[in-house]
Amino acid sequence: MKKIYHLSTCDTCKRIIKELDVPSHFINQDIKTEAITLAQIEELRTMTDSYESLFSKRARLYKELGLKEKTVSEDDYKNYILEHYTFLKRPIIIFNDNIFVGNSKKTIQAAKTAIHETSIL
Repeated sequence: MKKIYHLSTCDTCKRIIKELDVPSHFINQDIKTEAITLAQIEELRTMTDSYESLFSKRARLYKELGLKEKTVSEDDYKNYILEHYTFLKRPIIIFNDNIFVGNSKKTIQAAKTAIHETSIL
């Protein structure tokens, strides 16, 4: 699978997608206009170590709901992500059997390397 979960209104996501120079055969899902489904979040979870790793603690709602002070379970993380798109860490890039979550330079460089090394072959 070749897919990117992103937010089209997010300047960071736009910059990263442009930087990645993603081939046209990638599926782009704007999580604001096409909400992530239970099946999709469960599939992403199988590719990572936890729902928490898919959860954005930078989201404004995270602070507003006081989640930092609460004990949040794996099921809670999953449900928050399903409830509101802002809780999904982004972008999430799936390339074949690899998943790249978030916008750290290291993560984006790894995604870029994986995508373009395979394209060359």
